[in-house]
Amino acid sequence: MGCWLRLLLFGGVSLRGGGGASVPLGGSRVLVCRRQLSGADSETLKQRRTQIMSRGLPKQKPIEGVKQVIVVASGKGGVGKSTTAVNLALALAANDSSKAVGLLDVDVYGPSIPKMMNLKGNPELSQSNLMRPLLNYGIACMSMGFLVEETAPVVWRGLMVMSAIEKLLRQVEWGQLDYLVVDMPPGTGDVQLSVSQNIPISGAVIVSTPQDIALMDARKGAEMFRKVHVPVLGLVQNMSVFQCPKCKHRTHIFGADGARRLARTLDLDVLGDIPLHINIRETSDTGQPIVFSQPESDEAKAYLRIAAEVVKRLPPPLKV
Repeated sequence: MGCWLRLLLFGGVSLRGGGGASVPLGGSRVLVCRRQLSGADSETLKQRRTQIMSRGLPKQKPIEGVKQVIVVASGKGGVGKSTTAVNLALALAANDSSKAVGLLDVDVYGPSIPKMMNLKGNPELSQSNLMRPLLNYGIACMSMGFLVEETAPVVWRGLMVMSAIEKLLRQVEWGQLDYLVVDMPPGTGDVQLSVSQNIPISGAVIVSTPQDIALMDARKGAEMFRKVHVPVLGLVQNMSVFQCPKCKHRTHIFGADGARRLARTLDLDVLGDIPLHINIRETSDTGQPIVFSQPESDEAKAYLRIAAEVVKRLPPPLKV
């Protein structure tokens, strides 16, 4: 793991999983002194703040070789966002075999892509010292889960997390990709803002169940992307209905059409409905995503339709 720790160096601080501490170079300590600001000092501080605020947002820089970035997000965890991201990436490739698709997992604290895509091991380094994605089912994948031990918790503060995100965005050799699907962490925090402000994003897909509690947070996610000028392509209503495998009775466990009501409120489209089905869960847990392992199933076809709807709403690709 030595080379990966070196890759994740910033400002003299080493990022370590599993609760490793970060130690300032030379063992020096920072002393914080408190004093009352004089009038001149206060005015200087105000001028400094004004200068910082005037700089505005960081300039967006495309990921080399990537034509379009699609982020898959949710307001809260547990709504099937990662499952949607994996099957969306596979569906984009299945709908058009001429397209090259990548999958980036920026959920630093809870990476799911390695297990869902049945991938293990460390990325190789290219001659230019960039990480090469791992490949399975025709999809190039990169995740923090490849860089730390599977059972090791990532106990990092915000600065370390943001440095890791920067490396995942800028130090991966993707080659030429038509689509890069980004599995975002849940919520509307630092990672979402950093990704949105640093790379041009073609569109965001918001995943939610029909449950009111999930929809409240999904609305916040959609509004956040709008504030940072990222087009919201639409909502995916996950776990929309459960059909009993024996009697075929259909039950709306999490409520009926909640995402559709929210979409109308936000003037957005519902890209599609994904049922609550045991096959989706089992195939994800075994690293055989349903779009790949059961492409003729109704569940896989639902993802294929969602991928087609996403492509319809994308802006023209970047020239790379």
